[in-house]
Amino acid sequence: MASEPQVSRASFPEQLRQRIAECGVIAVLVIENPAQAVRLAESLLAGGVRAMELTLRTPAALDCLEAITAAVPEMLAGAGTVIMPEQIAEVQRAGAAFAVSPGTNPQVIQAAAAAGLPFAPGVMTPTDIDLAIQCGCRSLKFFPAVPAGGLNMLASLQAPYAHLNVGYIPLGGISEANLEQWLRHPGVPAVGGSWLAPRPLIEAGDWGEIARIAGRAAEIVRRVREG
Repeated sequence: MASEPQVSRASFPEQLRQRIAECGVIAVLVIENPAQAVRLAESLLAGGVRAMELTLRTPAALDCLEAITAAVPEMLAGAGTVIMPEQIAEVQRAGAAFAVSPGTNPQVIQAAAAAGLPFAPGVMTPTDIDLAIQCGCRSLKFFPAVPAGGLNMLASLQAPYAHLNVGYIPLGGISEANLEQWLRHPGVPAVGGSWLAPRPLIEAGDWGEIARIAGRAAEIVRRVREG
């Protein structure tokens, strides 16, 4: 039998994969103010969304991540837009349970493996998937999901790698309107989305509306999981 690429310490362990699949949706967030971070995490939890990805696109991102992991331990909090090797240590110190990037950079994956931090590189083509697999990852971010061809594209990409137990977390163009379709795809354990907590609602401190949006998403996840 032909040998298969080895899984590295950067790959999501089975326990984490199961927890993310149980969550079903991951709120992808850009937060400017650490004072809002904990309230935001609490609002998402109140609605039933138990996983979030804080993108490293603002100077406050690491402070926000650290505040959430300290004050809201029930939230599965990870870091997004991790595109440089040195950021792995930074997000790990802030308490990230996992890290995500928009693309596949072997140097970043190697840093994650050395640190033992679960890492999901971004993929859009078969070459991206090949590279991510060779680097030892099995949980991948399909990005940008809808512009890249949507569910039909993912089905085509998934087929050659299905025997390797690769899971895809799509992000980009996904909303409440098409969430159920994506969750019913057998290769998708969870979906990421910024629609769960739009920046205008965060800036306005409208925690009640964020909780309501999260609640509708959680209900869709429940319906899909119950068949």
